[in-house]
Amino acid sequence: MAVDPRGADLKRFLQEDPGGPVVMLNLLRFADGGRESYAQYARALSETFLPRYGGEVLYAGDGSTALVAEDGQAWDAVLLVRYPSREAFSAMVADPDYQEVTGLRTGALTEAVLQATTPW
Repeated sequence: MAVDPRGADLKRFLQEDPGGPVVMLNLLRFADGGRESYAQYARALSETFLPRYGGEVLYAGDGSTALVAEDGQAWDAVLLVRYPSREAFSAMVADPDYQEVTGLRTGALTEAVLQATTPW
């Protein structure tokens, strides 16, 4: 199961750009012991990469009681991260410095959803 965006995904993400800021929904399922690795990634993200690319965490929290979900559909954590544009997000993902720490995220997760949202 994929936990990181692939080249074709990023290409489509940019092609479907409605313009303006984007809020990325992150649904995360951690591997055994993955929370610490993800915490290291999150520190690097918030200290270095979000400021560099104009992003900000709007919300980060642990999953709790799933009221409407099938067995196995509950998530360990949820994040909402705002970027000034889809281009800014894509530039961050392509940044060689970011790519050095993204392995922390990849190794921490068994499953993830990373979905762009658009305002109503």
